[in-house]
Amino acid sequence: MIIVTDPERKIRLPFSRGILTRSITLAGVEVGVAYIIATEVQKELSEERRKLVTTEEIRALTYRKLIDHGLSKAAKRYLFWRQLRRLKIPITMLLGGATGVGKSTIATELAFRLGIRSVIGTDTIREVMRKIIAPELLPDIHTSSFLAWKAVPQGRGESPLIKGFKNQVEHVSVGVAAVLDRAYKEGFNAIIEGIHLVPGYVELKENSFMYVITVGGRKDLEARFYERARYSKRPADYYLEHLDAIIEIQEFIVERAREHGIPVINNVELEKTVNAIMEDIMERLMERVEERMRG
Repeated sequence: MIIVTDPERKIRLPFSRGILTRSITLAGVEVGVAYIIATEVQKELSEERRKLVTTEEIRALTYRKLIDHGLSKAAKRYLFWRQLRRLKIPITMLLGGATGVGKSTIATELAFRLGIRSVIGTDTIREVMRKIIAPELLPDIHTSSFLAWKAVPQGRGESPLIKGFKNQVEHVSVGVAAVLDRAYKEGFNAIIEGIHLVPGYVELKENSFMYVITVGGRKDLEARFYERARYSKRPADYYLEHLDAIIEIQEFIVERAREHGIPVINNVELEKTVNAIMEDIMERLMERVEERMRG
């Protein structure tokens, strides 16, 4: 058995290909390739009859294997994410976007790669608020985002749909802010995803990253609702019936994102979307880490 030691944290753990594989995928390497590299690392250590190895030696060997496989960019990303973990910099991520664009799937994949245990949906936050606040007080949170307009007095000039949605977002954002405050105070990593994460309604602090996820258009949304219905209790017909409203909400969220400088990512393929988010986070964090070191 190969034992990995971490002098800084004063721990000793058995070498795990699974853990190393996940660390490599964090750098944007496909899982199958990451597993092959982790296996090569284990094989080399075994051939050298190593019984005790440090985390730094594992890091250096993995970096070399990535270079050998022609993955120089991934090798750079691997070193960065390992450094970030040593510095214990907490990360908070917010994924907004209309119903059906794939936010929860993206959040789950990001959580796996980053080793984040807390993934919270704004629908869950709204559900908690529903249990606490009576419909008479906040009627808009007791209905779907694209039906909230029915619970709001109508005026002139603004789309009733968007007015109702904005009201619901304002109210749910109070719960989102509470979750974020706890994450900031306790310094733990978290991912929040949901339609209620609209740029401008939530205050972002250092090392908080927000993205708006979209899909190409009507046909893409239709396909996603049918696909989602295969694996959940949410019927596609219900969402297709309100497809025009969902698209209008998407346009509003995207417009807000552009006004507030929040990245908008078209979710064509899960792997590309996740990699784009990871790359953006890495670039921005690298700048902040370098500034901190210079300071």
